[in-house]
Amino acid sequence: MAKARVAVLISGAGTNMAALLYAAKAADCPYELVLVGSNDPDAPGLKIAEAEGIATWGLLHKGMNRDAFDALVDAQLRAAGAEFVALAGYMRILSDEFVARWANRMINIHPSLLPLYKGLNTHQQAIEAGDKFGGCSVHVVTPGVDEGPVLAQTPVAILPDDTVETLARRVQFAEHQLYPATLAAFVARERSPDYLRDRVRELAMALPEADEVVSHGMPCFGIVKGKKFAYFTEDHHGDGKIALLVKISGGEEQAMLIELDEDRYYRPAYFGDGWVGIRLDLGDTDWDAIGEWLRKSWLAIAPKKLAGLMGVADEF
Repeated sequence: MAKARVAVLISGAGTNMAALLYAAKAADCPYELVLVGSNDPDAPGLKIAEAEGIATWGLLHKGMNRDAFDALVDAQLRAAGAEFVALAGYMRILSDEFVARWANRMINIHPSLLPLYKGLNTHQQAIEAGDKFGGCSVHVVTPGVDEGPVLAQTPVAILPDDTVETLARRVQFAEHQLYPATLAAFVARERSPDYLRDRVRELAMALPEADEVVSHGMPCFGIVKGKKFAYFTEDHHGDGKIALLVKISGGEEQAMLIELDEDRYYRPAYFGDGWVGIRLDLGDTDWDAIGEWLRKSWLAIAPKKLAGLMGVADEF
């Protein structure tokens, strides 16, 4: 299976970036670094990446509009073919638009046990509060600073004579262990059948009167005592794909979708022109789009009365 393509954003020394980079050299690591970018072209971490053969990009952000700078960063990430973004000491508050573009595909490491001590001066706050433990957290990036869902944490004991500097050094050791393992688990779940099935199930079962049964050896979703509107497939007839099958208008739409993106869309065996397969195992699934596909497929088979109620709900 192809490795997930990860870009890392840094602002300084890049020690966590280096930890991710060296972990990626293991044959069984599920990700590879394709770009290290920085808002400081002189960031020492860029030299480490260059020496290790990783593409780099740096541009000073001072004097630039936040949205304009983030648009430049986004363009570099996409040109590198990045599927995920790891923030590693990137000292910039990101624009909401940038965060939205990389929703559920960008993570960050923070030197506290979130939700404690968001922002800066985390070690000082932990010591002054008399905490027994400091630590670090890896979380999904959302618009709120350090507010995204926490994926993993490592507690680090605070010693009686600890200073900010001594505690920070030990927390950094913990960061270098935690971040590569968490990133590996995060990117792997986007290709995990269990994770993908659960995401599809969550979206499908949120539709009115939806139920789930097994049909043709696959989980499928329909309206209670009615027709089916979606199937979750895993290596269906040995095709090697993990995918969602949804209803469409016919062969013309099917052909158009396949021509648009032949890696993602395909004609599912034994389902005919009225269905299309959408690959979920490419590592870059747009779950909002999948939710919309499920909704449209549900509408295609829903009784008029039930579909009308959905329309009324949408207006609110």
